[in-house]
Amino acid sequence: MHLADVVMNKTNTQVALWILLLLQALCALFFLYDGLVDIFGPPEQRENRFSDRFEYVIATVLGCSVVFTGYQLRNILVRQKRVEDQLMVASGAFAELLEKHFADWSLTPSERDVALLAIKGFSIAEMAQLRETRQGTIKTQCNAIYRKANVTGRPQLLSLFIEELMADGLPRPPK
Repeated sequence: MHLADVVMNKTNTQVALWILLLLQALCALFFLYDGLVDIFGPPEQRENRFSDRFEYVIATVLGCSVVFTGYQLRNILVRQKRVEDQLMVASGAFAELLEKHFADWSLTPSERDVALLAIKGFSIAEMAQLRETRQGTIKTQCNAIYRKANVTGRPQLLSLFIEELMADGLPRPPK
């Protein structure tokens, strides 16, 4: 899924939630109007039937749910924005961490590209196709990367970055 698809899906979901909240509010207003007409309308319409009392309860519950849903929807959207901001910061921190290690290991520009593709999870064949080179060249570059990074393979290479990011103060869940 592409970033544009994720953004559109998120936007569509938010629009749908707001539309549903609006429809819920309109229903609540209808019940409120109907109840007020029953109470303050012409005397011939003021008979107090059981269904009218039931409508008052429905209107009250629906009104409370509109307020609660709107409040929760706003909180969710604020929290989602905060998490997206934190994710952007973490992405930047990960990119900085990659560059620091690549420089420490003295990787060549080609090795940097291959290391990044390996960390992203591309296969040897996919890397060779993307870099327009042979699979043997990619394997040689991977071995050079692993040797310079002092790891035995791709899982250890990725683990090295994950462990370092987690050790740098990523929040732990409360106990």
